[in-house]
Amino acid sequence: MSLSRPLRFIAFIGVAITIASALNVAIAKKSYSKNYPAVVCPPTLSGLSSQISLSSKQTQFQRLQNRSTTTNMVKVLRLPVAKDSLLFDTQGSTPVAWQSRSGSWAGGVLCTGPVSSQWFVGASADITTKGRLIIVNSGLSEAIVDVQVFTENGKQPPKSLTVASKTYIVVPVDSLAPGDQRLTVNVVPRSGRINSFMIDEQGKGLRALGGDLINPINTPSRSLVIPAIPNQGQATDSAAATRHVLRVLTPGDVDASVTVELLSADGIFVPVGLNSRSISAGVVTEISFSPKISSAAFGIKLSSTEPIVAAVESSVAAGGKRDFAWSTPAPELSEFTLALTGLSPLIAFVGVEINVALDLTLVNGKVIRKAIQGRDIVTWKVPDAARSIKITKVGAQTFAGALVSSVNGYGYFPIASGSVLTRVEIPDSNIRILNP
Repeated sequence: MSLSRPLRFIAFIGVAITIASALNVAIAKKSYSKNYPAVVCPPTLSGLSSQISLSSKQTQFQRLQNRSTTTNMVKVLRLPVAKDSLLFDTQGSTPVAWQSRSGSWAGGVLCTGPVSSQWFVGASADITTKGRLIIVNSGLSEAIVDVQVFTENGKQPPKSLTVASKTYIVVPVDSLAPGDQRLTVNVVPRSGRINSFMIDEQGKGLRALGGDLINPINTPSRSLVIPAIPNQGQATDSAAATRHVLRVLTPGDVDASVTVELLSADGIFVPVGLNSRSISAGVVTEISFSPKISSAAFGIKLSSTEPIVAAVESSVAAGGKRDFAWSTPAPELSEFTLALTGLSPLIAFVGVEINVALDLTLVNGKVIRKAIQGRDIVTWKVPDAARSIKITKVGAQTFAGALVSSVNGYGYFPIASGSVLTRVEIPDSNIRILNP
């Protein structure tokens, strides 16, 4: 017996619902690819030497010279770089670039993936500067970059620069705001895969006055932590105390009230002149201070009523010569791997309750488990034979920075991941979805 028309209609609706449900299930089953974007290290400019610390000899890299697409393997744990900017596929491990001018200065910077904005707090455009802003385009197409400069004289007219694919340009710092003493530079790409680096190098005639690589800040914030600031003076001798200069900018249109809290093994306090300090909007402000503390390193916390960027310049000595170092804010510490071959830094951890677990890998492959615990600030000297550290556990609101002394100079870099894991949906090409 054949079904009546109403029953046939109901049966058709039921079949349609069943098919639709099956399609929804098929479409809902999505697959994803997880990957760490490649990181970029700075080029080695004329007169400088450079080494890249890596965690594995199997790391793949490309040279950006002549727009090369050839992939090579490092085969070493510390790679000397004669000229090129290099693109590394490190898959979660962050390399560190260490650059120096023989007998003059040294400094370190993290190799990172591309970001949407970078702030460089440091350098000067007066007659003593030999600083350079380096803009690297590791992408396959031409890039357009906006450079916004702030000084003690306020916000300067923006500059727009073009960078060819898989190459870099070098901009003299003294061309950004000629004659101005206090610089803060914001680099914002409009297009392209952009990484920027800044070298602050000072000299008077033939006499070197030191230098450093300035690690960038990604975004202004009302709360900043600079976890590792070198202090080579003695608490009992104010004349020998290390000179520090805090440089602060409120990039918005509203003035900020900023308070600075100093954290050291000698205690926590607010230095004189750094409580509720008014910072004019758009104007780069500097505040000198020389804390009488015995600690070899200390940190500061900045609290502001408006988003700010900041850094501390410190006078230091290394290899029997005077130098200076720029300590910049660090992001909250996370679980990642940092390559440290050949550096053996002093790492300062800052937090209310510091509870960090890490795996220390030596150059011979041996792994040592270590726990860092304490309150406010804890320092740890990384062994000379270290290859890398892997942060495996970290409490909330913990920050860290590294200080390195070498025969040529003294440097700082934040303990932070240079590449963030990305998750990308893989397109579904199941033909059954199209032809059930």
